[in-house]
Amino acid sequence: MEFRGAFTALSTPFKDGEIDETTYRNFIEWQIEQGINGLVPCGTTGEAATMTHEEQGRVIRICVEQVNGRLPVIAGAGSNSTKEAIELTKMAKAAGANAALLITPYYNKPTPEGLIAHFKAIAAEASMPFVIYNVPGRTGLNLLPADLKRIVDQVPEAIAIKEATGNLTQVAQIREYCGEKFQLLSGDDFTVLPLLAAGGIGVISVVSNIMPRTMSSMCKAFMDRELDTALNLSLEMAPVNRAMFMESNPIPVKTALQMMGIFPTAEFRLPIVPLLPENRPKLEQVLKNAGLL
Repeated sequence: MEFRGAFTALSTPFKDGEIDETTYRNFIEWQIEQGINGLVPCGTTGEAATMTHEEQGRVIRICVEQVNGRLPVIAGAGSNSTKEAIELTKMAKAAGANAALLITPYYNKPTPEGLIAHFKAIAAEASMPFVIYNVPGRTGLNLLPADLKRIVDQVPEAIAIKEATGNLTQVAQIREYCGEKFQLLSGDDFTVLPLLAAGGIGVISVVSNIMPRTMSSMCKAFMDRELDTALNLSLEMAPVNRAMFMESNPIPVKTALQMMGIFPTAEFRLPIVPLLPENRPKLEQVLKNAGLL
């Protein structure tokens, strides 16, 4: 399976501490109507870190059921515990997800041999396509291209990477070492366009929660070699990208969804807290300037 174009790392709506299923289903429909190419439930932006395993499985099932085969679904299923990652990947597979998004184990800081053993163990228990997620800013570990190639060579399930370092030298080396069949996806909204130019085929995006059509159109324009259009769309998203990280993700993007009327509330679970009051007018102005309000 090829994961080409713009995939939204879906924000998860909560209501009174529980998953707001109605809003989530409506949000998924809106994403599809807006032309998104794929969806990713239970990633960082979806606040999976504060969900129970049962909740995570439920959110994945809701997404797969609502999509109903219209788009690919890559389900967040990673953990720093290999045992937990196996359990979550089994749930993603049982729910009918097309792939599992598997973060490199955080906090533990495993060696390259530990990383290979981690992904081998998951594949042995729950074989399905894997998208490895490299985000050293959250894990404390950078999966280097040479070590990624070792994983890809030994774990056939590892067919793609969500590369969120923003390091274009590393991106180019991944393309060089792992070859053209290995799928390279951006996990950094600031560098999507140059990553595509370095051999990438898409993005798992935060900003596409609120600008799905723009992000998917930018990816399509690049692939159609309409480079001026792609650049202009990238520049159009640039101020919104910055605003989405004025505080820790997913605080700004969920607040933006509430401001746009897509989510009825911007409810979080501790230790994530609401956007600072002094940042609300700044975010609101950026959204107005972008024509989103």
